[in-house]
Amino acid sequence: MTRLLRGLHPLRRVLTGRFVVPVALSALVGTGALTFVLLDGQAQGGASGGPGGANGILVALDQAGTGAPQNPTPPKQPKNTGTSNASVRIYRHGRLVAYGNSAILYEYPPQSYIPAGQALFETFCSSCHGTDASGTSRAPNLVGLGPATVDFWVTTGRMPAENPNAVQAPRKPAKLTDKQALEIAAWVNSLDPSEPAIPHVNLKHANLSDGFNLFSLNCAACHTITGAGDALAYGTYAPSLRSATPTQVAEAIRTGPGNMPRFTGNLTDKQVRDLVAYVTEKIQHPSNPGGFALGGVGPVAEGFVALLFGVGVLTLVAYWIGERA
Repeated sequence: MTRLLRGLHPLRRVLTGRFVVPVALSALVGTGALTFVLLDGQAQGGASGGPGGANGILVALDQAGTGAPQNPTPPKQPKNTGTSNASVRIYRHGRLVAYGNSAILYEYPPQSYIPAGQALFETFCSSCHGTDASGTSRAPNLVGLGPATVDFWVTTGRMPAENPNAVQAPRKPAKLTDKQALEIAAWVNSLDPSEPAIPHVNLKHANLSDGFNLFSLNCAACHTITGAGDALAYGTYAPSLRSATPTQVAEAIRTGPGNMPRFTGNLTDKQVRDLVAYVTEKIQHPSNPGGFALGGVGPVAEGFVALLFGVGVLTLVAYWIGERA
């Protein structure tokens, strides 16, 4: 025991003796004021009809000497994964109007669309979602949704809903034009600006092979490998992808409508671009090297044809041979 106490003597001196001041000063220096400045330089618009040049933005954060910020900010999403943490951020009059990169540019609807959007919302949406878009017993709250969510539901004809009590809103011919959908999205977003904005996908350098691999891994389990869609559980289903536009496919990936998972933060914009290219090129325009697509619904139709024509014809041939014998 005496030897143990002697061994602890230097440690006791550090904690209580002459070493306490240097240790305290080192801790103070290590957790001192931290200031950094992030300068996002000028950027140019990257999509047809998109915004023009942009002014740089200066962001500064001062961290107090207590070792933690007074108002901690949430961690940023990985870069170029569908959020405004992107390589390109375009500002106009101090307001973020677009962000993205060479694969996808996300653009907010113009503020001039807001008055018309409010009028359209009151006419077609307020009976279910409420005049302030905060939701009712018939429909959910829309405040805080990004423009891409609203645009997807309106342009695919799922909203306005014919039957608000339906288990799943079906795709149908859109009741409103694309511009009217953007106007409604602009007004809803003005209540509580959020992400994602409307994606404009640049398919020029897409990799179809990577798109197929991503589709097989993330989408085929529900939509089937041919994109024809399939039944799920409790009256729900994964819809066909054969009539979706590139923007709608990207919106669905980034917002996760209905039962679909939301792929924001875990798929890069390049991966989404490759996925969109595969869906809109290979799934919507299949080559069908076998000659007949048979509806593109997979082995069920092919098995039916094999039984009807293959086994059926062989049965008739066998019967004919038996009759001649």
